[in-house]
Amino acid sequence: MPVSTLLFLDVDGTLIPFGAADPYPSYTSRHTRPETADAHPLLSRVDPALGARLTALGCELVWATTWLTDANTCLAPWLGLPQLPLVDWPDQDDTTAPLHWKTRPLVAWAAGRPFVWVDDELTDADRAWVAARHPAPALLHRVDHRYGLTDEDFAVLQAWLGRSRGALRG
Repeated sequence: MPVSTLLFLDVDGTLIPFGAADPYPSYTSRHTRPETADAHPLLSRVDPALGARLTALGCELVWATTWLTDANTCLAPWLGLPQLPLVDWPDQDDTTAPLHWKTRPLVAWAAGRPFVWVDDELTDADRAWVAARHPAPALLHRVDHRYGLTDEDFAVLQAWLGRSRGALRG
C-alpha cells in the first residue's frame, strides 16, 4: 500500500493573506460559522473554497501553525474540513539560524514520509536542510503572504505531487 503524502499547512500568510496594498476580498462560508470566528477578525479573508481544493490534492492534511487547536475549532469548519492532526511544537523555538523554527519539528513529524509544506516564511536554507536530512521526497513551497494560496501555487503543488507519486510507484 503506497504511503500518503503529508501536507503541512500554515495559516497566517498562507490561508490568510496580509500586507498587500489593495483591499482584500471578504468571504462568507457556506459551512457552519464557528463560534470562535469572532476571535479571529481576519477569518473572512480565507476563501472557503480552499478546503475543497486542498482536499482534492489527495494528501493527508496536517495543521502546521501556531493557531494550534483554533485551527480545528475555527478554520476547519470555515473550510469544510474535518478535524486535522496538529503538529505539536516544542516548548522552545529552534533559533538555529538560518533555519525556520518549524523545520526540524516538521521533519521529525513526517518520520520519513513524503511531504509538502506550504508556508510564507520558507527559505533556501530550509530546503537544503530538508534535502540533506529527509529520506523521502519533500516540497517546501513558499506562498506570497500578500495573496495567500493562489491558482499558481496549486499548479505547483499538483505538478510536484504528480511527479513524486510517479517516482514512488516507479
